[in-house]
Amino acid sequence: MVKALRRPLLLGAGWLCVGLGIIGIVLPLFPTTPFLLVAVWAFSRSSPEMAEKIRSHRLAGSYVRDWEDEGVIPIPAKLAAVSMMTVMFGYLAFFSSVPAWAAIAAGLTMAAAAAYVLSRPSRRRED
Repeated sequence: MVKALRRPLLLGAGWLCVGLGIIGIVLPLFPTTPFLLVAVWAFSRSSPEMAEKIRSHRLAGSYVRDWEDEGVIPIPAKLAAVSMMTVMFGYLAFFSSVPAWAAIAAGLTMAAAAAYVLSRPSRRRED
């Protein structure tokens, strides 16, 4: 029973993430690539043909392949991610009415995420 539901659930998750990724193209603060990475993961387990279509897409494919193959996050993407986390933390800390513990927890989470993003390679290794 669970095995019978696995493929449709993964297909649904893949298509949902593709849709969210498309929304991210239009909305400036909504990410695209992370959703496409999850879509490729879901499709690779349910529809390898769809996973390959995303990996070979002329615009998004190189980012997905770079991440999957070598964990690469390009410098402009790193700058955008860290900048947005900084701006959002500033807003949360200085302009919102969340409790101090929530702002601190969010800040620590964002700092850990920024450290991870910055620790990834910025380009593929030269062969």
